[in-house]
Amino acid sequence: MQIATATYPLDWFSHWSDYETKLTRWVADAAGQGADLLVFPEYGAMELASLAGAQAAGDPQQSITAVSGRIEDANALHSTLATRFGVHILGGSAPVRDGQSVVNRAFFFAPDGAQAYQDKQIMTPYERDEWGITGGGPLRVFDTALGRIGVLICYDGEFPLLARSLAEAGAELILVPSCTEALEGYWRVRIGAMARALENQCVTVIASLTGAAPRLYSVEENTGRGGVFGPPDRGFPPTGVIAEGTHDAPGWTLAGVDRAAIAAVRADGNVLNLVHWAEQAPRFAHVERTLLRQDSP
Repeated sequence: MQIATATYPLDWFSHWSDYETKLTRWVADAAGQGADLLVFPEYGAMELASLAGAQAAGDPQQSITAVSGRIEDANALHSTLATRFGVHILGGSAPVRDGQSVVNRAFFFAPDGAQAYQDKQIMTPYERDEWGITGGGPLRVFDTALGRIGVLICYDGEFPLLARSLAEAGAELILVPSCTEALEGYWRVRIGAMARALENQCVTVIASLTGAAPRLYSVEENTGRGGVFGPPDRGFPPTGVIAEGTHDAPGWTLAGVDRAAIAAVRADGNVLNLVHWAEQAPRFAHVERTLLRQDSP
């Protein structure tokens, strides 16, 4: 399959048609380059708050209300584009009201009209304390025409057991849409994604927001790049980097991924992390303390 992952700048819209034009252009561009799967970043939907005006877009609760109110229309547009261009699309995630809670939700669209979503599991301190967003659930593995795909939204990709549960459920690809305001945040997500690819002998894909959006609450500053990573083993690049974009350069990063290569390295790689994972359990249950200095108590 051909994967296109976005380094995506947020814009300010005066009319819904402006958003339609932008999204259509982005999808058409990726599809025109042969992409089968398109990945947009975490909080990519925050630009929808601009349609409610500057006051709403700059306020935490009003911006959530504004974006939530546009999600149904945005989903309809994504679904139409997925069908029109014959692609799978992971849309930019959004803060969505779910009962009494607000969750960070990414919607997934198939070319046949099927639609599902993944909620972020573990919130960053900022999301918890400043924004009032809570962890949703459950984790899902999506059975698609492209294979079994999991989604770990940004911070979730830094937790090995979440990815492991997806791999044990059959995930071959793990998508990691991200939103990071500083370079260290980008590298936390990237290092996590590369580690998850190593541990689970799978392919991970990160998408990033980029650029300044000073009028949009919580996404005022963004940095990152798209990247596609695999295990540094047989059938994959020795660095584990299948493809990466230019940092903070808006556009798509494209990579070809062969599911057969994932199956092959899981069955007969130089190392077998996926199979040998279970051997950790009896070894971390007890840690023996050994004294190596005479004055130790």
